[in-house]
Amino acid sequence: MFKLKKLVAAALAGVMMAVAAGCGGGSADNTPAAGNGGGKRVGVAMPTQSSQRWIQDGANMKEKLEALGYQVDLQYAEDDVQAQVSQIENMITNGANCLVVASIDSSALVNALAQAKANNIPVIAYDRLLMDTDSVSYYATFDNKGVGTLIGKYVEKQLGLAEGKGPYNVEFFAGSPDDNNAHFLNDGLFEVLQKYIDNGQLVVPSKQTDFDTICTLRWSQETAQRRMEDLISGYYTDGKKLDAVISPFDGISYGIAAALEGAGYQVGKNWPLITGQDAELMATKNIISGKQTMSVFKDTRNLADKCVTMVQAVLEGKEPEINDTTSYNNHKLVVPSYLCTPVAVDKNNYQKELVDSGYYKADQLK
Repeated sequence: MFKLKKLVAAALAGVMMAVAAGCGGGSADNTPAAGNGGGKRVGVAMPTQSSQRWIQDGANMKEKLEALGYQVDLQYAEDDVQAQVSQIENMITNGANCLVVASIDSSALVNALAQAKANNIPVIAYDRLLMDTDSVSYYATFDNKGVGTLIGKYVEKQLGLAEGKGPYNVEFFAGSPDDNNAHFLNDGLFEVLQKYIDNGQLVVPSKQTDFDTICTLRWSQETAQRRMEDLISGYYTDGKKLDAVISPFDGISYGIAAALEGAGYQVGKNWPLITGQDAELMATKNIISGKQTMSVFKDTRNLADKCVTMVQAVLEGKEPEINDTTSYNNHKLVVPSYLCTPVAVDKNNYQKELVDSGYYKADQLK
């Protein structure tokens, strides 16, 4: 009975807030509108602090949610699946009114998310789709297939593939098999590049192109480095040139670069084209030095803003803005989503996209 009274009170409070808020919402630049969170609690579950982008995502959301008057419980699980399960269960127990979850392995979260649904707590999937659950309300992300398409088109342009140039020797890496984004990205990438493999313009000496072979559990730099070392020793010890390594993430790219350096490859001499994703600070420095060729910039400020407006909407009893209702089927339902737009960055445009936009300060890149 006590729990029922609490739920009724929360619902009435939400209605009162919605009436008081009128037609307010996010402003034109996606910055959440000012409001009074009334002390409601938002649990934010992030996967790890080992990657710069997740630290920024968590900090951005916490700052913006607290500015709206919400109490924020921000937790990082350091890529420990059971730790994330426990964190989410504790958020529910401690009275969270909404959960934002960037999962490590969403299949392990099904029961915890069911607890959230049983307690009428809305769940917003953040950047990684929550699979095999009907307990997710919305999804805030970048166009993950579009990230793969951007990488593929960049490689296509840089190597002159559309003009018939080649053949080039390339190797492929993919993201973590337990992250649905990795599959979307890989699909977008190969939609662009598969035809060049089929016609012989792109040659894969290892013949490793299927996702199960090229995937990298937890997007691990160390795992990627070991696999790149194996590729070099297995297929490139006879002087064969390596023209490009297609990486889906900056952390994986660091491992690839370390393996290349260890094998005697040198930037400016026999260094291959290397792609990436997230435009991390180190990756941007590597782009400037030539150690990495490009990265896909996903402005996490925009994604955090969009997620915060989703939280605010659901806690005020409103419908959040979405722009995709067809793409993200999690095997239980098609999750209403908002997709932010990624941008490819390299030496030619990093100043405009990363520095002039205020994402990095110029002295950070020295």
